[in-house]
Amino acid sequence: MTVHFVGAGPGAPDLLTLRGRDIIAASPVCLYAGSLVPEAVLGHCPEGARIVNTAPLSLDQIMEVIAEAHEAGQDVVRLHSGDLSVYSAMGEQLRRLRELGIPYTVTPGVPAFAAAAAALGSELTLPGLAQSVVLTRTPGRASAMPEGETLENFAATGATLCIHLSIHNLENTVAQLAPAYGADCPVAVVWRATWPEQRIVRGTLGTIEALVAGSMERTALILVGPALAGEGFEESCLYATDYDRRFRPQTAESVYADSKE
Repeated sequence: MTVHFVGAGPGAPDLLTLRGRDIIAASPVCLYAGSLVPEAVLGHCPEGARIVNTAPLSLDQIMEVIAEAHEAGQDVVRLHSGDLSVYSAMGEQLRRLRELGIPYTVTPGVPAFAAAAAALGSELTLPGLAQSVVLTRTPGRASAMPEGETLENFAATGATLCIHLSIHNLENTVAQLAPAYGADCPVAVVWRATWPEQRIVRGTLGTIEALVAGSMERTALILVGPALAGEGFEESCLYATDYDRRFRPQTAESVYADSKE
């Protein structure tokens, strides 16, 4: 018996990975975050599968369901939205499983920030503008922020920020970012990326509050940084005609000229 953690992606059912789909189809027990995972994903469950919505359950109750499946020798698929590496609450479940000696696997999913960038048609790392992406959030009831992980500190780097779970805190978010980025810095808010009701609001740090005006909640991602403008950046050297590289040596003297790779 194994517990399979699967990232169900940002919302669109067809953004589930093939591996994730196959694991769901082979697992007689499915635990899913009902408030965020679309029901269409559950269509891959085998006939007669036990399907449990974990939205109203505590961690102890979730572990009870897993323990029952373990006792019965049944594999469990544990579906979380997006990717499991950030803000998934997977870590606490894995710790419990290790204590119980129950094996598990982890299958990644399409993360919300990648889905939002695709919806915007944006590359978040443009040469000369930004070469780093910071995934962060603001403090909330569920989780405080460690000392040093402040928006002001991240903004000082000039990186592209993808701010999760913070649309309710937009006013404070803008106030903390504006001194470093400036009021004209591009901002995009993507609500329910890849869902049929997806919404996108573009603006600047100076205008975004009025543009959003409380019209979005919960599943919205705030993206901030110069790269969102999509202009004023340098072209990558990778495809430059005079760039010497393994697959395109420029001269007979190139270190890559005799490469067989």
